[in-house]
Formats: sequence, structure tokens, C-alpha cells
Amino acid sequence: MKRFFRTFALAAVLAVSIQTVAAAAEKNLTVVELYTSQGCSSCPPADAFLGELAKRDDLLALSIHVDYWDYIGWKDPFASPENTKRQRAYASKLGMRYVYTPQMIVQGAAHSTGSDRGKVLALIVKARNSKRVAVKISRAGDGIRIKIAGADTTEEAAVWLAVFDNKHDTRIRRGENGGRTLSYYNVVRGMKRIGTWKGQPLDIPTRNIDMSTEDRDGCAVILQSLSTGRILGAAKLALTGS
Repeated sequence: MKRFFRTFALAAVLAVSIQTVAAAAEKNLTVVELYTSQGCSSCPPADAFLGELAKRDDLLALSIHVDYWDYIGWKDPFASPENTKRQRAYASKLGMRYVYTPQMIVQGAAHSTGSDRGKVLALIVKARNSKRVAVKISRAGDGIRIKIAGADTTEEAAVWLAVFDNKHDTRIRRGENGGRTLSYYNVVRGMKRIGTWKGQPLDIPTRNIDMSTEDRDGCAVILQSLSTGRILGAAKLALTGS
């Protein structure tokens, strides 16, 4: 009889543990985007801070490299005009007169200098209270499936799919950071709009989307308001065991 109760108790503990893990997996992610460049001498502290944020399971922390510093002697291999365009779109939504690095944008709604730890952490705490739409991303055969819940709203939102690498170490030979080896975390290697959400539930298989996840460490889906730029929901998925 004692053995039965011990077994029952163990099963109950395991059930609670499984439920806890499931709940953690379903938690709403706060999105932190760092706009950075290997040609920017003030960026390395923010890049290191982003690495710390990338370890948190309540955040989707992404390093997004812009190309407007490439002219000063070092071409950032992770930078793209599309990344710069995304940052400039934020500048318009947030009422900024110019773009800068390092800049962290939290939940598409507020920004700070990326190395200002106190302000960034405060913005993350504040963002927890924002309303969210449930977003899920999972493996489906040889592709990925994205599910977005419905909501009673007239707001329209873009559905973005991003692929990223966990970490890159780069030996920089020229420019403001010349001679340094710097590390970058959750480096976005591509971001593509794959749909539009209009308040109705969406189920999007990505098999036919022209965006490869091969050789990438992770991917994420971001649901972003077209009118304000605020992020309504997000989810991430590890593609490797690292």
C-alpha cells in the first residue's frame, strides 16, 4: 500500500512538472530588437547585453544588423538594407527624427539606447502588461506551422517570419572596431512577411514559403500591428539542439 501511494505521489509530481513545462512553453514572449552594426564603436556593450537577454525564456531577443555604417571601412556581413528599412519604419512609428545604433526596441512600442541596461529592463517589465494575441510555432513534417488565435478587434497585423543564428564570433579587421573579436547573439539572417492577420484565427504552413530555415539555429514568428508597429504576439522555435 505504501508503495502504491509513493507511486501515485510520484505520478502526481510528474504531471504537475509536465503542466509547468507546458505553461512555460505557452508563455507570452516580449520582443527585444537590437539594431546594431559591427562598424559601430559604441555597440559592443549592447551586443553583450543582448546576449544576456537571449538566454531568457520570456523574451525573444534578436540582433538586427543595419548597413548604414558599412561605408566607414568595414562591411558588416550580417547587415542588410531590409534590416535598415525595418528600423526606419520604427522611427516613423515612434516619432523619431533619425535612426541610431545601438538601439533596442521593446515590443515595437518603446526604445532606448541598447547599452542602457536599467531603462531597457524597465521597458521589458512595462511591456508585460500589454495585451497579447496567442501565437504558436511548431514543427510540421518537413516544415513549420504557425497558428495565431483570433481576437475581437478591427486591428490588422503583419505576420513576420524570422530566422536567426544563436551566436557568431567575428574578427573585425577594419573600421571603428578594427582588431577586435566580437560576439553576436540571435543574429537575424532573414525576415519575411508571410501573411496578414485581421482578427480571425490563422493557420499557416510554411512549406511553400520562399524562406529557408536550413542551417539556421532558430526561427520566430512576430505578429505586428500595421497601424502602430506594436507587437501583438510572438513565438520562437529552436531548430538545432544547441
